Amino acid sequence: MISLDNSNLDILHLKEEIKSKIKHTYLNKHIPKPVIDEEKLILLSAMINNRAMSAFHKERYIVTTMLVQIALDTHETVPVSDDGENKERKITKQLKVLAGDYYSGLYYLLLSDIEDIALTHHLAAAIKEINEYKMKLYYKEINSFDDYIYIRHKIESLLITRVAEFLNEDAMKLIAEEWTLIQMLLGEKLKINNEEPFFEMGINQYKNNPSPSLLIEMKLKDSMLRVRGLLEKNTGHPAFLKKHIDKALAEQSDYITFCAEEG
Repeated sequence: MISLDNSNLDILHLKEEIKSKIKHTYLNKHIPKPVIDEEKLILLSAMINNRAMSAFHKERYIVTTMLVQIALDTHETVPVSDDGENKERKITKQLKVLAGDYYSGLYYLLLSDIEDIALTHHLAAAIKEINEYKMKLYYKEINSFDDYIYIRHKIESLLITRVAEFLNEDAMKLIAEEWTLIQMLLGEKLKINNEEPFFEMGINQYKNNPSPSLLIEMKLKDSMLRVRGLLEKNTGHPAFLKKHIDKALAEQSDYITFCAEEG
């Protein structure tokens, strides 16, 4: 559980607000409850924390963006193929599609409360771009593991970075890019360590190549260096963000090793 001190918009309160919006008795009974990406929630809160707007508008911006993220994540859990599926699995698949659409619809409803057409267009453009990158993975339009990492990062980061652009938060955009990259790389490292199947990623040809693990380690160290530099250089971000990232990095063996190497 993440708890942040001195944040204008309490993370735990925001999580409860999001949970209340996505609560659906029938869906929750038949499919897993959607996961709220706390790291992205923290980034959004940091971006909007110092904006000159009401608490109501701040909360709406964060909650609506997170609903879009949840919708995208839910759709991503839908299996691509129907082959060999029994009736129960097919129903679960259909419900996941409907759930993703339901969460998407909620964000339009909430945005109508603040009448922000510009943000709606910005989020819609981000969704379109994310889906285009997902199609590249689906049709295996990648030539290397580097390509795969680049596309996966775009899918994970675009929604948050487009919000940063909309808010003219250039420094926070850079921090968000690095932090989402670190989170994504840690996830990919876990997949490799657990020897999870790569067929759905479109990178069968790279699975037996030792370079993916090495590439991830190198990219992690580079990104850790960049995010540390950005946090030290840009002092306008909320203090709770630096505190959270410093603590999270300190818990990673990659970061400990990296610091030791840096002296």
